[in-house]
Amino acid sequence: MDAVAEIGEYERTALAAIAAAADAAGLEAVRVEFLGQKKGQLKELQKLLGQVAPDQRPVIGKKFNEVKARVTAALESRQSTLDRPASAAAGIDVTLPGVPFQLGKRHPLSQTMAEFKLIMSRLGFDAVDGPEIEDEQHNFEALNIPPIHPARDPLDNFYLSVADRRTGGPLLLRSQTSTVQIRVMENTPPPVRIVSLGRVYRPDTIDATHSCMFHQMEGLWVAERVTLADLKTVLRLFATSYLGDDVAIRFRPSFFPFTEPSVEVDMHWGDGWMEIGGAGMVDPNVLRAVGYDPECVTGFAFGLGIERFCMRRHHITDIRRFYENDVRFLRQF
Repeated sequence: MDAVAEIGEYERTALAAIAAAADAAGLEAVRVEFLGQKKGQLKELQKLLGQVAPDQRPVIGKKFNEVKARVTAALESRQSTLDRPASAAAGIDVTLPGVPFQLGKRHPLSQTMAEFKLIMSRLGFDAVDGPEIEDEQHNFEALNIPPIHPARDPLDNFYLSVADRRTGGPLLLRSQTSTVQIRVMENTPPPVRIVSLGRVYRPDTIDATHSCMFHQMEGLWVAERVTLADLKTVLRLFATSYLGDDVAIRFRPSFFPFTEPSVEVDMHWGDGWMEIGGAGMVDPNVLRAVGYDPECVTGFAFGLGIERFCMRRHHITDIRRFYENDVRFLRQF
């Protein structure tokens, strides 16, 4: 039998076997027999092409490809037919009422961040964004965190295996949204009044109030004669706008390399206090790193945990609920 005849016989046999397949298992057996890459008849047919005279190969090769395409298309069509439920094969009664789609809901954290932006815009702050993959200059050095500082320990950060193409230095997932304030100040002369909301990453032990990935709102206001009193006023106005007038906020002295003086911000919840972020007056070294003159301008910065505000607002006692993708939980919002 010549090559053309064998190709034609292959096509007839394959199409008949595909049409006769009664279920998915039978169709899979047909696919392996006729289109299998290792032992199928198609593989044997390909070997036959090598025995064809060179002047006949273009014609025979074209016919081979056409037959292969038709057999493959027939297999896919039969697969679609077998996959359809019996009711679909019998037709659809268009007089019956349709099944309504179940609409999704915005994630509670997305809702919270949208409301945060709205509140801060009323206080005069513009929302900006920045990259989640950062270099050490923006994540540490410009924030007055020297190489010997424990915050730069590889065990306390998510360093990446790739290097910065510009500097050759290491890259990491940002550990704070403070990196955005540096990028903004590098390209914007004072006054600056911004907030940045987004994900940050730290290798914390996951429990009811901690996660290795969470969300922060970073705030920055740099201008002439900005004081710590302005910082406390803004944070109290923000907290009461989101949580209500009955929320209790306190400030505790603390230390951060990029602010001086620094404070921890807590809110009262249940029988105790929960830390919701850190804040302080921007350290003069940070202002100098971006080309600002600390003799002419001052500023404050704060970083707040978005999850904890959302937990307090909706009485959620475990931060892990936000990331479990349980629709029963998410539908409540």
